[in-house]
Amino acid sequence: MKLYSRGQLIFYSLLSALIVALFAIGLGFIKIDAGAVSTNNQIKNTAAMDQTSPALQLQQSATAVAAKTVADITPYTQDELENIDVYERLNEAVVNITTETVAINWFLEPVPQDGGSGSGSIIDTRGYVLTNNHVIENAYKIFINLADGSQFEGKVIGTDPENDIAVLKFDPPKGMQLKTVPFGDSASLKVGQKVLAIGNPFALERTLTVGIVSGLGRPIQTSSNTIIRDMIQTDASINPGNSGGPLLDSQGRMIGMNTMIYSPSGGSVGIGFAVPVNTAKRVVAELIQYGKVRRGWIDATVVQLFPALVNYAKLPVSSGLLVSQTKKGGFAERAGIRQGSEPVRYGNSVIYLGGDIITMVDGIKITRLADLYSALEDNKPGDKVAVEINRNGKTISLTVTLADREQVLAK
Repeated sequence: MKLYSRGQLIFYSLLSALIVALFAIGLGFIKIDAGAVSTNNQIKNTAAMDQTSPALQLQQSATAVAAKTVADITPYTQDELENIDVYERLNEAVVNITTETVAINWFLEPVPQDGGSGSGSIIDTRGYVLTNNHVIENAYKIFINLADGSQFEGKVIGTDPENDIAVLKFDPPKGMQLKTVPFGDSASLKVGQKVLAIGNPFALERTLTVGIVSGLGRPIQTSSNTIIRDMIQTDASINPGNSGGPLLDSQGRMIGMNTMIYSPSGGSVGIGFAVPVNTAKRVVAELIQYGKVRRGWIDATVVQLFPALVNYAKLPVSSGLLVSQTKKGGFAERAGIRQGSEPVRYGNSVIYLGGDIITMVDGIKITRLADLYSALEDNKPGDKVAVEINRNGKTISLTVTLADREQVLAK
């Protein structure tokens, strides 16, 4: 018979009890309370936090509360906040423009009828409004509708069809505080930059659309066959009624004036164009001061080359402007430009052959008359420009002083 010591008896007893307990848990006779274990862990974690400094605990609690408060107060992204801010600051500075035109009825009587509609930007607290020329073209009456519902009759201060720009004015009542759209700078624009457009598409007043600058320096030909240079292309939705409204940067500064869209259907397909604000700033100053834009011109009669003329005269180039006549003693003649000497009849006009052919003006290649308008669009009477001519197959560079275009073309 083997004898066990007291310690051995206690050890084997505890070992047997542990084995029995594990066997009972496996059979499901004994269940462990998970909540108790979780509570025990929480107590341990709390005890650990208690050992942390009170200042750190206070900082952690304040951060958590602040994060929750900010999320509750401003549930918008930073980009959305920018859009909201621009709209709330400037939508009241954008007006809705409606017009009346005159039609002739069956009795040959003039009858007023509804014209078109568009948008405009208040640019001066005295009531000056910038819009597109085509918005108010052929209008008998012009009405300017403000954000508060008030309507005023506007008058045309000046127009510049070549850049599709017009300046209107209405007389706000004494004490009325008008909001204005500030001018920005279109020279520093980048493709991909965010832009916002505010306008009145389809008579839905003060609508905001957002997009980016899709392209820069686009030359666009207008319905009058003139070319507007350096147009801004954007994918911000522009629809009928948006014309004349501002194109804004993310700071709310006007960087362009929405003018036209490219669309086979008549609705926005993501290709819109805006006149650069730097062009508008230059033109607006003259429109307010003179009611028109004074532009320089080469004081000569020119003829756009066409195949029949090129073949008949055996000209050395196929495109450009033939100088038919120059003004006697004028700037062009003094600069060295030679006129033609051989008269030929073409239709109802007489063309003098043998003169110089203008191929470049102010750094812009000249292939047709529209190019000359575009090249001299930003030049004033008295300015000097570089002119390149072809004379008997040789290229010659000259410097020509410009005359007043209105006076030259009026003759």
